Amino acid sequence: MFKDFPLPNHPQAPKAHQAAHCAGEQGKYWQMHDLIFANQSRMDVFNLKQHAVSLGINKDAFDICLDTDKYATSIAADFKYGEQIGVNSTPTMYINGRPVVGAQPFEQFKAVIDEELARGK
Repeated sequence: MFKDFPLPNHPQAPKAHQAAHCAGEQGKYWQMHDLIFANQSRMDVFNLKQHAVSLGINKDAFDICLDTDKYATSIAADFKYGEQIGVNSTPTMYINGRPVVGAQPFEQFKAVIDEELARGK
């Protein structure tokens, strides 16, 4: 399950998270997500709307979604939940409740998964 956690030190992050959800309404969540990450210096509203156009998203529907902050409440709820469970950086992933923090190599995930599988036997 993917949760939103727009870091407070990135003032444009909440709107960028909203843009991904608005794109998701048109089946382009991950494409927008990836485009935002590839262009982190261009996350203002104007550029987010340009990203949508470049992905072939219906501009009017996207603009209405983004301009009305349609997903602001759910993103804020995800952020609050993240704080409650101890998230303070991204990415943070949980495997059976065990946090794996940061961009870790495959081997780190495999080790935690293998340990959890062994505990379950």
